[in-house]
Amino acid sequence: MNTNLSHIISQYKSDQESVYNTWFINNEERLKAFRSIRRGVQQIVADIKQGKFPNDFRGSSLEFVLNCITEQKQVFVGASHPFYWKPKLRIPDIYENQDHKKAFGQFLENCLSATKEEQLLREIIRLDEFKIKGLGPSVANILYFLHPTLIPPFNTAILNGFNYLFKDKKKLGSWSEFLKMREVMLKTNQEHRNELSSDLGALAGLLFEIGTQKMILGNDEYLSAEERQKLEKLIEKRHREVQTERQDDNLHTEMQYHLLKIGQALGYDAFPATNDQSRSYDGHKFSFLCQADFPSIKCDTETRNTIRLIDVLWFEKGTDNVLAAFEVEKSTSIYSGILRLSDLSYSIADGDETFYLVVPDNREKDVCLQLARPSVKSNNVPIKYILFSELRKNCDALCRFGDSHHIMEKIAKTVC
Repeated sequence: MNTNLSHIISQYKSDQESVYNTWFINNEERLKAFRSIRRGVQQIVADIKQGKFPNDFRGSSLEFVLNCITEQKQVFVGASHPFYWKPKLRIPDIYENQDHKKAFGQFLENCLSATKEEQLLREIIRLDEFKIKGLGPSVANILYFLHPTLIPPFNTAILNGFNYLFKDKKKLGSWSEFLKMREVMLKTNQEHRNELSSDLGALAGLLFEIGTQKMILGNDEYLSAEERQKLEKLIEKRHREVQTERQDDNLHTEMQYHLLKIGQALGYDAFPATNDQSRSYDGHKFSFLCQADFPSIKCDTETRNTIRLIDVLWFEKGTDNVLAAFEVEKSTSIYSGILRLSDLSYSIADGDETFYLVVPDNREKDVCLQLARPSVKSNNVPIKYILFSELRKNCDALCRFGDSHHIMEKIAKTVC
């Protein structure tokens, strides 16, 4: 075992503002993303099969998936850029070329159903043999969310961190280079699994920190004044991002509390996401605001697990009948919340439920744009939205005067 690398890993994990502590662990949005992205990839495959996949990235189900990925902002900023349609270069060539589009769809479908490492490697090699212009190992970011223990994330910062740490010269844009890099990462992760995780996101996060120079290996006394100033600016930027994320988390918890309080007052069984039951707001612990046992929804295990991660659900008292579902969106995420509400609708909808996004006031325009997208409207899932300020201001009045879940429509808005 590399004792020097063990020291680096320890430094990485002890920094409370590193991506290990702010993205890899203690991050419910990261956990939710896996199921949302898997559902989104299934939609890409279906669209390609049915001839509904457009000749542009914009408005496609692929854009939807990449937006879910880029919401993991600490590591995946820019992950969608390689997929933008560049008309002058005609790349990536999966929009106009129907054979390449079909090959990409078959690749994703086979990777979705793969259960073994050799199956994934075979699909990657087969895709590479098509020599599709502009379609390189950036696809690995999609595969990571399907198989996090087998395929690592990939971007320029991770590559730079890899080259710096392992004294290598791997290059962007080549599947063969990525696969060689992956082998080293798997071997390293195996040697240090007790310090990291079987999920390759932990090691990728370390390489990201090194590659963005937010983490200096060894003593920094040899840095020039210019390098030191650059490092300090990067650390200050990361600190601001972490502080913003914490403020968003506090607002998210507050909105969940208001929804649980209103649900109880209306006489429903109100439940927060299962991984949020230990949270509390203003001294009120969520586990005291809901029943001990989550209703037994009749659906497959994967869908049930997705539903249990919806931020707040209101059930008709003593039943498994969902009457209202709420996804509280923070300053970045919108897309994955829409996917989870759509999943719920496909699974249990019987006509008497209402779906809501609860959003920051300054994101109202973004929410309207997303709900108006053709790919969202074609799902025929009626989703309304509620602004943070409206929920906070009207919480007590809704508790006092409400007689059913339809009272929420008084403060909700609809995108026509």
